[in-house]
Amino acid sequence: MLGSTLGFGLMAIFIRLASKDIPTWEVAFFRNTFGFLALLPMLALPALRQPRPAAAFATSVRTHQLPRYMARTAIGIGSMFCGFWAIAHLPLAQAISLAYSSPIFVTIAAILMLGERVRARRWTAVALGFLGVLVIVRPWSHAFSLGTLVAVAAALLSALVAIQIKQLSQTDKADTIVFWTYALWVPMSLLPSLFVWRWPTGIEWLWLAATGLMGTVGQLLWTRALKLGDVSALTPISFLQLPVVTFAGWLLFNETVDAATLVGAGIILGSTFYIAHREAQLARQQRTSAPSEAVEPGV
Repeated sequence: MLGSTLGFGLMAIFIRLASKDIPTWEVAFFRNTFGFLALLPMLALPALRQPRPAAAFATSVRTHQLPRYMARTAIGIGSMFCGFWAIAHLPLAQAISLAYSSPIFVTIAAILMLGERVRARRWTAVALGFLGVLVIVRPWSHAFSLGTLVAVAAALLSALVAIQIKQLSQTDKADTIVFWTYALWVPMSLLPSLFVWRWPTGIEWLWLAATGLMGTVGQLLWTRALKLGDVSALTPISFLQLPVVTFAGWLLFNETVDAATLVGAGIILGSTFYIAHREAQLARQQRTSAPSEAVEPGV
C-alpha cells in the first residue's frame, strides 16, 4: 500500500508537470496509452506459460459484459478528465483532498444502486464527510472557485465507477476488468483529444510516460495490497499521499495550504477511514472480497 500511495502521488505530480502546456484530454489519452503498454506484459505473462499463449490470453480476458464495460469506461473517462483538470488547475493538496471524498459518494450510490443497508453510524460518517467537502469548497466565501466543483464531480463519477466494478466483479475476474477498462479507455480518450491536439516535445514525453507508468503501478499495487491485508488497516497508509503531494506542491509549484483545506481534509480522511473500517467488518462477516469503498486515490 505504501508503494501504491507513492505511485499515485507521483502520478499526480507528473500530471501537473505535463499539464503545463499539454491539454487535459491529451494528458488523459497518454496516461491511458502508456499505462496500457505497461499493463499488457503483466497481464500476458501467465498466458505465456501455457501451451497456446494467444488462446490462453483470449480466454483470460473473455467477457459477456461488453455493453456494461462501455458505460463503465465512459463514466471513468469523465471522472479522469475532471480529476486531471483539478490536479492541473487547483492546488495539489486541495485536489487530492477532494478526491478522497469518493467513498462518501460510494456509500450513497450503494444504497441507491445496490440496495445496501446503511445504519446510523455510517450515515454520520457520510454527513461528516460532506461537511469536510464544504469546508474545503467554501461556497459561502470569496475563496469559492468553480474549479473545486470539478474535483467534487471527479469524486462523484469515481464512486459510480466503483459501484460498476463491484457489479462486474460478480461475473468477471480482476484481470478481465482491468484489460477491458484500459482497452476502451485508450480510444475513448483519443477522440476528444484530437480536437485539442498538441504534439509533446522534449521532456514532456517523459512526464506523460511517467504518468501512465505510475498510474498502472499504483493501481496494481493497490489491488494487491487489498488482497493481502485488511482494508481498515491499509487505508491510513494511503492517506500519506496527501502530505507527499502537498510537499511537492510547495517544492515544485510554490503552493501553500490554507487552514480550511487542512481542516476539511482531516474531516474527509476521518470519515473515509471509518467507512472503510465499517465496510471491512461487513466484508469479513459476509466472507466477501475487499470492498470497493476502499480508497484508491487515483483514477
